[in-house]
Amino acid sequence: MAGLQQTNSEKILLSWVRQSTRNYPQVNVINFTSSWSDGLAFNALLHSHRPDLFDWNAVASQQSPVQRLDHAFNIARQHLGIEKLLDPEDVATACPDKKSILMYVTSLFQVLPQKVTMEAIREVEMLPRHSRVTKEEHIQVHRQQRFSQEVSCFTF
Repeated sequence: MAGLQQTNSEKILLSWVRQSTRNYPQVNVINFTSSWSDGLAFNALLHSHRPDLFDWNAVASQQSPVQRLDHAFNIARQHLGIEKLLDPEDVATACPDKKSILMYVTSLFQVLPQKVTMEAIREVEMLPRHSRVTKEEHIQVHRQQRFSQEVSCFTF
């Protein structure tokens, strides 16, 4: 059970992100994996603290996930001094690596304003918990998806 619960630092970090991106309706960060894959969360987080750096609407509406991720990572490097620790192609997947996302968001947390309200923390505690998928379950799902693709490609 301990592995299923978020650490306090993760809760605080997620609370900070949710609080920072609250005014961006296209963004709903509920985890440190899939919530980041389209690039909107990184850009919204940066824009919420530094709106002077870029036009949110241009980034949100006109770019692909890889382009949005590349944009956010370049803005963070150029204006905040955060090295480009992630490759956009590695994040623009169904389930990016949680530890990599955590590491990068922590880097942002260290240089951007860090005010987190108790209300934001309570909100994170109310988010639904996703069970951890075992390696065997992941392999089984992958096999089922591959089989489904093979069947759908087969024509009569």
